[in-house]
Amino acid sequence: MGASGLVNEEGVKRCVRCGECRPRAAFARRRSNLDGLQRHCRECASDYHRARQESLGKKVRPKVEVPEGHKLCLKCGEVKPWSAWHRNATASDGLSTRCKACRAVEGRAGHLKRHYGLTEAERDEMVASQMGICVICLKAPAAHVDHCHRTGSVRGVLCFNCNSAIGKLGDDPDAVRRAAAYLEGTPWKPTLVAPGVYRLPS
Repeated sequence: MGASGLVNEEGVKRCVRCGECRPRAAFARRRSNLDGLQRHCRECASDYHRARQESLGKKVRPKVEVPEGHKLCLKCGEVKPWSAWHRNATASDGLSTRCKACRAVEGRAGHLKRHYGLTEAERDEMVASQMGICVICLKAPAAHVDHCHRTGSVRGVLCFNCNSAIGKLGDDPDAVRRAAAYLEGTPWKPTLVAPGVYRLPS
């Protein structure tokens, strides 16, 4: 292998900083280079970046040992195997900057904000005010935010079954009352107002 540090036939590349020969995975990608990889290994590049940031008086995270095939999540601070990350073709290592678990949490928080205008803290406060249970069945855990489809205003937090039930009834209070009457043994019956003419409920 020459001084240029290009990848050889065995898929090994020499870092021009530390001089060690490492596998391709130990180098971040850089399309402008002939072999498509950075000249410095990830470890050396990280050390250089840390030293540079410290020299500028910037706060630097404590160094964390990351074994081969793993990555540090900057969100939760945990070191996880590559399988715990989504792919990102634009990233130097081909992986997202946050692990799957953190991205899932952010996704749920984003969904709450986009659809209901709530933060997770506000949703949790609503659940706590309901003693953690659905305000309709008073049994199952409150897990699904319910809102008025006409105005968009949030009404409460229900269980899956109750939230689904009122949705299937069209969010119509009259339909819900008729359903309750039906269950109590007094189903609605059409009112005859003229021969062959029946009146429906208003």
